[in-house]
Amino acid sequence: MKTLVLGRTPARVREVLATLREDGFAAEGVSTDEEARGLLASGEFRVLIVGGGVGPESRAAMEEFAAGHGVREVIDGALTEPVDACVRRGSSR
Repeated sequence: MKTLVLGRTPARVREVLATLREDGFAAEGVSTDEEARGLLASGEFRVLIVGGGVGPESRAAMEEFAAGHGVREVIDGALTEPVDACVRRGSSR
């Protein structure tokens, strides 16, 4: 199962990717909706993590696009705790 991380802050995306990969998940990360759509259209991704910096309109559009391309779960990455705890909690579902 491959995970796509969409976040507006490249440093945060790198942190999330490092945590996912450390825990054995295959993951890629991007900072724009266009990049995310391109990767999601491949049908390779089953999980989408949307960072807190992604605005409500983009978030809703990405969730809808993801649903039409085989994504089974969308995780809200708006962090209320350290990035590793949030990602580990969300990826263990």
